[in-house]
Amino acid sequence: MTCVLPTPFWRGRRVGADLGEARTGSVDATATLDHGSAEVRALVDTVGATVPSDDAAAFVRAVHSQVAGDVRPVYSVDESCPASRTLRRGRGSCSQRLAVVEAASRAVGIPTRVRGLLVSGEFWYPRFPRLRRLVPRDVVIAWPELFVDGSWRPIDEIVARPHAASGSAPVCPAPFTNDSETLFDAAARTRIGWDEPPAGCDLCDLSHVVVRDLGRFDSRDALFARHGQTLCWPARRLADPLLGRWSPTTATPAA
Repeated sequence: MTCVLPTPFWRGRRVGADLGEARTGSVDATATLDHGSAEVRALVDTVGATVPSDDAAAFVRAVHSQVAGDVRPVYSVDESCPASRTLRRGRGSCSQRLAVVEAASRAVGIPTRVRGLLVSGEFWYPRFPRLRRLVPRDVVIAWPELFVDGSWRPIDEIVARPHAASGSAPVCPAPFTNDSETLFDAAARTRIGWDEPPAGCDLCDLSHVVVRDLGRFDSRDALFARHGQTLCWPARRLADPLLGRWSPTTATPAA
């Protein structure tokens, strides 16, 4: 059983007329993607010292890898957290770490947008086996898409490493169980399938947990402005101080 009380259930989150429309994305800074900040600029400079930004795919992969090493995964629930703050703290949720990758990409002129997905709260049961009654009924996910090599590509398509043995497209050697590994980290080893994959496609198929496709948005700020965050403001204020320090990989609070 999931819980609807801490969520902005009054929004309805109905699919808008913009579903399926091609969003142009942007390289502009937003409140969340504050790529003019010293922290994001420092990240860009660090990665840019070894990977040229004109190789967009390689740059995005390098930023993702750098963030994976520098920013510890935690259960923060504040989707409006600026990328600079996530970097400064050295910890962030899956969504917050993805926002850092988006901000760094925009900083070097790579346009980004997000696909909004409403995912069943039951998907998070493995992480909170004793707190299922507190898990939100639905969770809003902003899945990044970046304009790389002349087309819009989801983040997992860009950063997933080739299969070591054959050099072929990434495969899913083990199912994504969502008990300790985050989606941010899983994207580096396999493609994430939010839509039902064709037969024989080596994706981690998560289509069964998608409640609704909310469409594409020019930024995660725009998505959450329209559909709200997973938790309403009072719930976020109560939950984030604790969850924002709790790591899914170690089951202990972050320092």
